[in-house]
Amino acid sequence: MRRVARFVVGLCSGRISIPRHLGTVSFAGFCSFVSVYGIEVGGHGPAVVQSLTSIAGFAVEDVRVVGNEQTSEIDILQLLGLDGTTSLLALDIDASRRSLSGLPWVESAEVRKIYPNTVEVVLHERKAYGIWQHGSELSLIERNGSVIGPLRDNKFSVLPLFVGRDAEVAAASVESEFARWPEIASRVKAYVRVASRRWDIHLDSGIVVKLPEEGLDAALALLSRLQAEQQVLARDIAAIDLRLPDRTAIQLTPEAQARRQVALEQRDKALKKAGQSI
Repeated sequence: MRRVARFVVGLCSGRISIPRHLGTVSFAGFCSFVSVYGIEVGGHGPAVVQSLTSIAGFAVEDVRVVGNEQTSEIDILQLLGLDGTTSLLALDIDASRRSLSGLPWVESAEVRKIYPNTVEVVLHERKAYGIWQHGSELSLIERNGSVIGPLRDNKFSVLPLFVGRDAEVAAASVESEFARWPEIASRVKAYVRVASRRWDIHLDSGIVVKLPEEGLDAALALLSRLQAEQQVLARDIAAIDLRLPDRTAIQLTPEAQARRQVALEQRDKALKKAGQSI
């Protein structure tokens, strides 16, 4: 208190003089403090920083994207909010990485700042293994059965088709079984999951082969032998039932059944005629 009293007495007596511009400087400092405080309280800090750093030459002008075979650069730029005025300093790398990892095709993403004005994006994309039909919807899936997204491009039509509930999670295992029988696998148009336990295969000839829940390899070996010896896959057959290990059931197409019926009737007539002439 004594120091304060002596300062006041000296100020009043003229022994202590105040610099001429101290008031102006103090006022300017006060205004600056109030402005910064207002920006912070109002939540405008990031926007102000971005504007200032952009003006200073740190605006993002170049974006390098690597590894985007399925993901468009437009989607990447829009997701990151890069519009030509974005500040490199203000860009949140972690938030950008998380946003990119949420895109359907992206398994993981790396985002790097290259000063003064470049952003590098490296994508590691998911690999489409097959097409899964569930109800009326078609989705692209990975080898492990994870869904990538809806099928929207005909370029994936060469991928194997798996149909039915739980078909996506069992897709890789059944195709691995068929790898030993390439002459059959090359004819398969669709693998249809039945009751989440076994498979029917639809062939390019229209034949449906009903496979067993157990002993799939033995059933395929039998089918391969029937094809080699009797060319069953080229005949007028609607379905081949291999579900039972001790018997094979073959269903003819309606046209083949009609021809067979006509042939049986003609045979019966011929037998009757032959019996009458004896």
